[in-house]
Amino acid sequence: MTSSEWGRVDDDGTVYVKTADGERSVGSYPAGTPEEALQFFTERFDALAFEVQLLEQRVNSGKLSPEEAAESIKTVRAQVTDANAVGDLASLSARLDALAPVLAAQRETRKAEKAEKAAEAKAAKEELVAEAERIAEGTDWRNGANRLRDLLDRWKALPRIDRPSDDALWKRFSSARTAYTKARKVHFAEQDEKRQGARVVKERLAKEAEALATSTDWGPTAGRYRDLMRDWKAAGPAPKDVDDELWKRFRGAQDTFFGARDAANAALDAEFEANAVVKDELIVQAEALVGALEGGQELESVKRAYRDIAEKWEAAGKVPRARVKELEGRIRAVENAIRAAEDEQWRRSDPEKSARANDMVTKLEDAIAKVEADLEKARAAGNDRKVKELEENLESRRSFLDMARRASADFSG
Repeated sequence: MTSSEWGRVDDDGTVYVKTADGERSVGSYPAGTPEEALQFFTERFDALAFEVQLLEQRVNSGKLSPEEAAESIKTVRAQVTDANAVGDLASLSARLDALAPVLAAQRETRKAEKAEKAAEAKAAKEELVAEAERIAEGTDWRNGANRLRDLLDRWKALPRIDRPSDDALWKRFSSARTAYTKARKVHFAEQDEKRQGARVVKERLAKEAEALATSTDWGPTAGRYRDLMRDWKAAGPAPKDVDDELWKRFRGAQDTFFGARDAANAALDAEFEANAVVKDELIVQAEALVGALEGGQELESVKRAYRDIAEKWEAAGKVPRARVKELEGRIRAVENAIRAAEDEQWRRSDPEKSARANDMVTKLEDAIAKVEADLEKARAAGNDRKVKELEENLESRRSFLDMARRASADFSG
């Protein structure tokens, strides 16, 4: 018999392994010596120990999920329990048993991580739902649809959470998308209806504009074009391709009319240029009258001269439109200066004001005479206090009398 610490070979070549429960036959090796037989089955044990070692490394590294690790341990344990090998099989079983707490800790860690990811996913989905509902309540028809598609892609990328919460959030998210899509369709249907209405209006406006393009009734027609433009803007947009074509027709008719009007006005301006030369000379003469008036020339003679200039002014006729405002402004300034001189003359010769001024002079002269008489009496009586009081009174009244006399002189002049 040949033996070792963990097994032996019987005389008949049977190989046994030693276990806590006694010896167990693991096979025979008839092709070799007993030593070679022990070596063969010991190598089997070494291979099994190496497999246990690899499993320990994989489990401890966390490369296997707890479920995968448990299944691998179960498989290796079955191999160890029934192993046809010679070695410390009990130690291998103990090493497999030692992996149980590791798996338990990994399960708890995975459970906590799963709970944390579920909470994060739930919070993320709640944010997506809230934003989708905000979009559904708004009217951003241009960007809202694209944003909802982005939110849907983000939703799909998130992991599922507990079924009740996931279903409830999805229901809100889907309802928001549906509500937005429905409102968006209604909006664009209304817009399309409005555009078709605008198309009808603008076709009518373009047709009328074209009918007016050859009119030579410049003033009323220009006013009508302004009305048409106002109605065009109020009509709103028609379908894009139609709107551009109608605008081209409408604008072209306007350009035709106003181009013809500008040409006609340019011809009139050239015709009226000679009239402007005459009015330039007349305005110089009229402005000279203002200087003469300020220099003291009699108002009536200035008025006569201006009436003669005004008659010539009217007879001169129209001037180019670009000169109208300038020339009219200058002639109005001369008229205003003459009118101001007339007003000043009337103010000075107003009979009522002159009478009031003369009456004030008379009253002040009477009052001063009385004060002078009282002053003589006070001096004769030696009443110094009364004398001082009357002298101050007399000085004040004489000052008012001077002003009243100057006012009376202005009116009488």
